[in-house]
Amino acid sequence: MEYFDVATNPYAPPAANVEDVTDAAYAPPVWNPNAAANWSLIFSPVFGAFLHMRNWQALDEPKRAATAKGWLVASVVMLVVYLWLALSLSDSKSADAATRMVAFAYLLVWYFAAARSQSTYVKERFGKDYPHKGWGKPLLIAVAGLVGYIMLAAVVGYIVAVVRPA
Repeated sequence: MEYFDVATNPYAPPAANVEDVTDAAYAPPVWNPNAAANWSLIFSPVFGAFLHMRNWQALDEPKRAATAKGWLVASVVMLVVYLWLALSLSDSKSADAATRMVAFAYLLVWYFAAARSQSTYVKERFGKDYPHKGWGKPLLIAVAGLVGYIMLAAVVGYIVAVVRPA
């Protein structure tokens, strides 16, 4: 004779193995987090942090969205640091090398501290079958932002060169 304890319902249907089920059918459209991180190599972590913030908002994860917003603010501050670093060093070769080194180090810190977690989250929760948002608008805005940053850096560099002659 089989023993049933009080908490077990012998008439209940068998439970499904939930580990094999993904929520892809209920997934909101998001940008591919890996692609956003990869595009950050060109457009800086500002680009990736913004898209990750928007993804977290779409995924209804407000605490993670707030963390991504913090990374977005920190990334904008780092753009100012890069400009200051490039202008403060007298030797242009050492300024260029130092700026690149700091920028790459920050990119790695951002990726391992923040970006990778979203990639893992999306992969574990939805797999590869989730609605993807298009890249046209964000990439167009990123190109415009990059051009604007380069123009701003050129203007600031010119002003600093005029004020502080070599």
